[in-house]
Amino acid sequence: MSITESESNFNNLENLSTIELLQGINQEDQSVALAVQKAIPQIEKALETIVEKMKAGGRLFYIGAGTSGRLGILDASECPPTFGVGFDKVIGLIAGGDNAIRKAVEFAEDDTSQAWKDLQEYNISKKDFLIGIAASGRTPYVIGGLKIAQEKGIKTACITCNPNSEVVNVSNFPIEVPVGPEFVTGSTRMKAGTAQKMVLNMISTTAMIQLGHVKGNKMVDMQLSNDKLVDRGTKMIMNELMIAYEDAKKLLLKYGSVRKAVEAGKTN
Repeated sequence: MSITESESNFNNLENLSTIELLQGINQEDQSVALAVQKAIPQIEKALETIVEKMKAGGRLFYIGAGTSGRLGILDASECPPTFGVGFDKVIGLIAGGDNAIRKAVEFAEDDTSQAWKDLQEYNISKKDFLIGIAASGRTPYVIGGLKIAQEKGIKTACITCNPNSEVVNVSNFPIEVPVGPEFVTGSTRMKAGTAQKMVLNMISTTAMIQLGHVKGNKMVDMQLSNDKLVDRGTKMIMNELMIAYEDAKKLLLKYGSVRKAVEAGKTN
């Protein structure tokens, strides 16, 4: 039996009190960060190629099913507002299409050819990089997509919580994060999902920093999509140029980004 399907360390959950359930879940969650830490060398190897591809104009793709697919879409969708990149720079795809983001699509993950069909709509090529996200490591949708991508010369990685699983065999850069049994047996939306989210955060954030979308520790290319972000950007400019709030805000609204506003302010 795979680790992600192994028996929970807790029994008779329905008989536990609210506080006992919460403490048990938290106790299990504390092992996740340590498991991710052990995978850092694997993540580093994948990132070296990811950044190289993206600096040359390539894109980063995620494919997954269920929770794994949703986490990939979440990470991809947050890159444009956070780092100011286009929506075509990091792309997340889920088995069953966009409808599966909110509602499970029965048997969508069992089609070994659908992921490649989905990827072809974006004209994926050797310039790009593909990550398959599969907690179990045996999702047909993910394995099929990675396998064909490799055959086409596209570099691949996987994020899985079962070591030596099938998905590793079709990944140039396997990232294995065994977090142990779930609090509710087999519910990989819990610890496995948390681990995958953490790895995705590390991958996209590190890539975007190395692509130049962060200055100091600030999101200087973030999109000004709401009042909170306009306020945050204004304060960044205030601190960088040592000017009043209103003057900083005028610069920000005129130039449309913290980076451009600061450059203009320094030039003037």
